[in-house]
Amino acid sequence: MPTAQYHLPGLFEFYEFYCEFLPLWREHREWFYEWCDIASIYGAPEGSLWGGGRTSFGKADVKDVLSLLDEYGISARLTFSNSLLTEEHLADKKCNELCCLFEKSKIPSGVIVHSNLLVDYLKSKYPDLYLISSTTKVLTDFVDLKTELNRPEFKYVVPDFRLNKSIEKLGTLTQEEKNKVEFLCNECCDINCKSRKACYENVSKKNLGENIPDHNCSSPEGHGG
Repeated sequence: MPTAQYHLPGLFEFYEFYCEFLPLWREHREWFYEWCDIASIYGAPEGSLWGGGRTSFGKADVKDVLSLLDEYGISARLTFSNSLLTEEHLADKKCNELCCLFEKSKIPSGVIVHSNLLVDYLKSKYPDLYLISSTTKVLTDFVDLKTELNRPEFKYVVPDFRLNKSIEKLGTLTQEEKNKVEFLCNECCDINCKSRKACYENVSKKNLGENIPDHNCSSPEGHGG
């Protein structure tokens, strides 16, 4: 039976939870579907300049986090999907130190990235980190997804969730392209939302220190978060 590979959130924010959950996952596999596995856990510590997508609040110690995932053979991924980075931001000490530590983990670690500037920087400075094209690019056009899948710098690509059910089009991908696709599941955003990219950019600006109001979501029930 094929195995569904899940990528779980809250690498730093939910560290205490994973300390309790992962031993159960290992010791009581009969409690879980045998066709499910954990491929990675992703996130970024609080105050990460390169962060984007969603604001991070995790404060767990980086070495503790990596030690836990190494113990259970799970890949760690840094969510560095800020879309508005400039050259000066690449010198950020905290984010570079994180990349140094993640590159040395026993299990290969990755970075979820949006900025092409950051892609080039990471490939040059931290070549042992694999890269994932972030869903914050909002790739809703299938042609754009195909183009992204054929970029050699990315090991995986996460399209916008609105392509998830484009079964016929996805079926036309080569096996090599299919192997690179990761789907965003359980998305809270309304399928007709037209301001998704603006929402992500709002978070990017806040992570860069801009004092701006929250993005006003226009989706139905968006006021509830």
